[in-house]
Amino acid sequence: MRQKEHPIALVDCNNFYASCERVFNTKLRNVPIVVLSNNDGMIIARSNEAKALGIKMGEPLFKVKDIVKKYGVQVYSSNYVLYGDMSSRVMNCISQFSPDIEIYSIDEAFLNLKGFENRNLEQYGAELRATVRQWVGLPVSIGIAKTKTLAKLANHIAKKDPKFNGVLNIYYEDDIDEFLKRVEVSDVWGIGRQYTKLLNNHNIRSAYDFIQLGDNWIKKKMTIMGLRTAMELRGIPCISLESVPAPKKAIVSSRSFSKLSSNKQDIKEAVAFFVSIAAQKLRKQRSNAGILTVFLRTNPFKDSPQYHNGVLMQFPLPTDSTSEMISYAMKGIEQIFREGYQYQKVGVMLAGIIPRNRNQYILFDRPDREQMDKISDIMDKINKEMGAWTISYAAAGTKRDWMTRADLKSPRYTTNWNELLKV
Repeated sequence: MRQKEHPIALVDCNNFYASCERVFNTKLRNVPIVVLSNNDGMIIARSNEAKALGIKMGEPLFKVKDIVKKYGVQVYSSNYVLYGDMSSRVMNCISQFSPDIEIYSIDEAFLNLKGFENRNLEQYGAELRATVRQWVGLPVSIGIAKTKTLAKLANHIAKKDPKFNGVLNIYYEDDIDEFLKRVEVSDVWGIGRQYTKLLNNHNIRSAYDFIQLGDNWIKKKMTIMGLRTAMELRGIPCISLESVPAPKKAIVSSRSFSKLSSNKQDIKEAVAFFVSIAAQKLRKQRSNAGILTVFLRTNPFKDSPQYHNGVLMQFPLPTDSTSEMISYAMKGIEQIFREGYQYQKVGVMLAGIIPRNRNQYILFDRPDREQMDKISDIMDKINKEMGAWTISYAAAGTKRDWMTRADLKSPRYTTNWNELLKV
């Protein structure tokens, strides 16, 4: 009997950040690798070899320095420019296998395989996996199932169990209890840490245990979202593919400094820099923002005077202009900055976001708005074609000594002419 549900595939890059580093440095194969967070503090990515050494996600680097030294663990700063470009290449590659794709994160995408029901889906997944490896150089795992949640679960098993060679298809399986029993409830997509505690307290350990619960109990204890997860695990689609990502309702741009700063000019430059990033993201989704929040804080873990504050400002008219936002942000910093404190972090948030074509203009608007829009569009075009930050506002500074540390960053092999791989 033909299946009613269309097959869904989840393609997930294995140990994405670490794998990106390996593409351009073959000496790193089979070598333990860790990638660090901003300021080279915490471990945010690990290769399988690093995981086998007991190095945990989120662990501070200094706590594992003995392991790093003893086993020759290769340590890298985050290279988000490289990772972002490699992600784009992967997504372009897998989009050749289905016209209906949802890019879920930097290293994951769902594919709708409607119309492929009568094909050998496992073979098709293996072909996709081999193509990504050949074209981009990155290993991926693929799970295929009737729902997005089951595709996630199949992907999880495919990644852990070598016998599946990176591809697990459970779309045609009438009895998937064996697979549900293999996955802990904490590893089910949509079940977070608090719900895991709740379920474990009721002796619910696996995905199979979870779907045995009654619908009323799940809905009462875990809301309608929990019930949707249960239905998906039972093979009933409840979460549709989003081919076009929904516009963000808020955009935050923030980062910790490489070193504490009490210099107001540094603070202003950092805020202008983050405003520029946020405004660019806003324009990319063709939206305007009506509200700007600027915030700063000291290091709460340091034994020193503490201070944190923020200010919310409303634009006369929703805007996507970097220059207009920077002028408001500078006024905001003047309001909340206090002398005598060592600041660790500043940032901005854009809210009140609406589609650009829904702006309602006012009679006494500033006369140069159209000119500002043109300037922003031209700057975006130049930076896209010539490289990020080829042109920027002077308010964002040039030296940017406050920028986060990245002492161990690899070259931007694919996006910078001066850092191309040399053979």
